[in-house]
Amino acid sequence: MMEALLPALVLLPFMGFIVSLIIPRKSDLLLSRTSFVTAGVQLMAVVLFTSAWLFSGHVPVNVKEVVVYRSAGYEFFLDLYFDKVTAVYLTMGALLTFLITIYSRYYLHREEGFKRFFNTILFFISGYSLTVMSGNLETLFIGWEILGVSSFLLIAYYRDRYLPVKNAVKVFSIYRLGDIGLILAMWMSHHLWHENITFLKLNNYDLVHERLMEHSLVGVFISLMILVTAAAKSAQLPFSSWLPRAMEGPTPSSAIFYGSLSVHIGVFLLLRTFPFWEHQVSVRIAIALLGLCTSIVSTLTARVQSSVKAKIAYSSIAQIGLIFIEVAAGLDWLALFHFAGNAFLRTYQLLVSPSVVTYLIREQFFHFTPREHSFEDTWPKRLEYSLYVLSLKEWNLDAFMYRWLWNPVKAMGRNLDQFTIRRMLLVFVPLYALGVVALYAQDRLPGALNTVLPMVSALIALIMVLRAFTERHHVRRALLMIIMGHFWVALAVSFNEHFDIMHSLLYLSGVVVAGVVAYACILWLRRTEKQVNLRRFHGHVFEHPRLALVFLLSCLGMAGFPITTSFVGEDLIFTHIHPHQIVLAGLVSLCFVIDGLALIRLYARVFLGPHVKTYHEVAYRSS
Repeated sequence: MMEALLPALVLLPFMGFIVSLIIPRKSDLLLSRTSFVTAGVQLMAVVLFTSAWLFSGHVPVNVKEVVVYRSAGYEFFLDLYFDKVTAVYLTMGALLTFLITIYSRYYLHREEGFKRFFNTILFFISGYSLTVMSGNLETLFIGWEILGVSSFLLIAYYRDRYLPVKNAVKVFSIYRLGDIGLILAMWMSHHLWHENITFLKLNNYDLVHERLMEHSLVGVFISLMILVTAAAKSAQLPFSSWLPRAMEGPTPSSAIFYGSLSVHIGVFLLLRTFPFWEHQVSVRIAIALLGLCTSIVSTLTARVQSSVKAKIAYSSIAQIGLIFIEVAAGLDWLALFHFAGNAFLRTYQLLVSPSVVTYLIREQFFHFTPREHSFEDTWPKRLEYSLYVLSLKEWNLDAFMYRWLWNPVKAMGRNLDQFTIRRMLLVFVPLYALGVVALYAQDRLPGALNTVLPMVSALIALIMVLRAFTERHHVRRALLMIIMGHFWVALAVSFNEHFDIMHSLLYLSGVVVAGVVAYACILWLRRTEKQVNLRRFHGHVFEHPRLALVFLLSCLGMAGFPITTSFVGEDLIFTHIHPHQIVLAGLVSLCFVIDGLALIRLYARVFLGPHVKTYHEVAYRSS
């Protein structure tokens, strides 16, 4: 009975999302009531299910729901799992979403993006429910990607402004970095278990211990990739600076995303995979040290913030750092209570922050008296002033990310400016044809050449997506390079071993269909608009909202959004990369990550931001 009811907890918010899509934009009352009823029914269903689960002995429930794709040695299936971690996260998610929908009905009344906000919130809670109820890494990754796209859309809610759009792209780029860790963890996990392992099986101590005794380094690699993913999603060092930038969205979305639910998903990932790395002492020490350093740095930074949202954001990061320490220490119940308390507190603080700021400003005019002493006064002055300046600069975390990550990537892309689309077609298309011929004559090639060809093909794919990512002029050129990059990835893995060509066709079919639709959208837009390039934000969504939606869906399809054929194909591709081929796996995962960033950048530059036509109202550059 419990197994039959479990899928309904995911389907309920998704059905509400589908209904909200067909409600007319002008029907504010109907739209808000639909969201309110959906959140209320979801909360009631979660409470009733959790109560029944507790009274029936609170035994973990696992449901293998849908087999999406099956082939020899591979099975992609959706799996749902319910235990105490799911119960706490799902209950908190349903309760806070219910409160936010009530608040937003009045807070966002008469806002131009009223319908868009509630569509995105219902889409978010569908992805959140799927994430916390996931029974394997593949199912978790589907919900994980939905959360990332929802975050991007809500940060860029004020899509006619410069900073919200820019910060949305910045936050999405950090999320894509986290995706690298999850992709590599899934890849190595396939080779460690030789199956799509479920979280239920990970609770089998004997099975996990026996496998890790034989492959201890593989276990450490998977655990570290999980830690990187969790740190990126939960804004731990060195990724902490994205959370205050994410507060550009409306206050209700800041409360539900970056104060309570989405920012704690990294903690959920650590709790869910705890049985896997529980006996890896080095990993537990790394998690605890990361949490401790983040808590110290974020606490100091929060004390000097002039923006109330930034102060709350850094305070939340500090608490999540402490939760990381609790998880590393094995105090799972304490971590769950801490998550619930921090989520409630930050939601409340963010929702009342506009009023509190008003009251404090009024209070300062009449009753403000500065504190004479603080605990920092006991420190040496040189240390106190140094920490103050570092905290004001947010420990240069943004500069660190730009200097050591984004600037090198952009520099590599700019060095490829000589590769115009004409030269690309003249050089790489014949090379690709030669590669296909070599693939079918692979048995006759020298063994050393067979070893090098996958790396060379993956490197060419990386060159393609890097060039697309740094393209500053032509949208169609960037789209073609992204599509060509996918073809080179498929060729690289095809060289790696003989496998069913249907796997490559499944992967490339989604890419080609989405790519053709995106290219057609740009062609249609160029017929009606004079300026369609990547030099600036153009804001064409204002006059072409339906076209913008189709282009966004096409970009997500090329980026492997769940559960398109390209998403399933990407998972299939990684199963054919051998465990010792770390470099090849790194190149392919970098291709997927930069490919996603390039596509979101295309969408943001063409359709979001201040409108290029000056007869439309244009927001100030600074919000």
